[in-house]
Amino acid sequence: MTPISLEFFPPKTPEGVTKLAAARQALYALRPTFCSVTYGAGGSTQDGTLQTVQAILAEGHAGAPHFSCIGASEDAIRAQLQRFAEMGVQRIVALRGDLPSGYGGFGQFRYASELVAFIRAETGDRFHLEVAAYPEMHPQARSPQADLQAFAAKVAAGASSAITQFFFNADAYFRFVEEARALGVNVPIVPGIMPITNASGILRFADSCGADIPRWIRLRLQSFGDDSASIKAFGLEVVGALCERLRAGGAPGLHFYTMNQSGPTLALCQQLGLVS
Repeated sequence: MTPISLEFFPPKTPEGVTKLAAARQALYALRPTFCSVTYGAGGSTQDGTLQTVQAILAEGHAGAPHFSCIGASEDAIRAQLQRFAEMGVQRIVALRGDLPSGYGGFGQFRYASELVAFIRAETGDRFHLEVAAYPEMHPQARSPQADLQAFAAKVAAGASSAITQFFFNADAYFRFVEEARALGVNVPIVPGIMPITNASGILRFADSCGADIPRWIRLRLQSFGDDSASIKAFGLEVVGALCERLRAGGAPGLHFYTMNQSGPTLALCQQLGLVS
């Protein structure tokens, strides 16, 4: 059975908290390896991230906070690691993160590889450390080669495994893995999967984070207009086929960007035979 993991973001309203709790309960049918929770720029959602992780842990599942280092001091990172340990967190998604607007400097950490190395130096093997990977290149990288070297540096610093940015071109993933292996990277590189449920939303999100949507998919989505049923059916077909190819090619798992909804991810997993 293909290992599955899930990603959520911290709700901003009491209604959002209730809706996410219901979505989690439905998605636990997938028996996820872990559930990660995102972290805003400069830690802007820190409290919400930790509250959501605590809820997941209380529900008997592994909660993995995203943890960004940019703008942070060593003392602040050390204190947060202690808090994670006290909560019972066993897995962390270690990221560089983005500077909050108006922030004057990087702090003591400029790169995710520095955060990974610091966590390992401070806590040894206490935490399983996930890092990010970009099959189609990080939007701020100088070149694909530089981005690949930066990824290899995170692994060399002590990362346990990696989760990719979402993509719709399986060839980009397989090539990235092949090139990483050639650099000596031997940790699991799990593809990140984004269900398609809303045409304008996925196009805008992809453009903002540097993920490529193949022209034929983009044009087909635009042709559906406001026909949400056709968009969802097409998205299920396209993303389901992507997942099948990734599994057949040896991907070590699937990490679903749920957008705090249960339906799209459950539909994909049912199509893939990953849930009854």
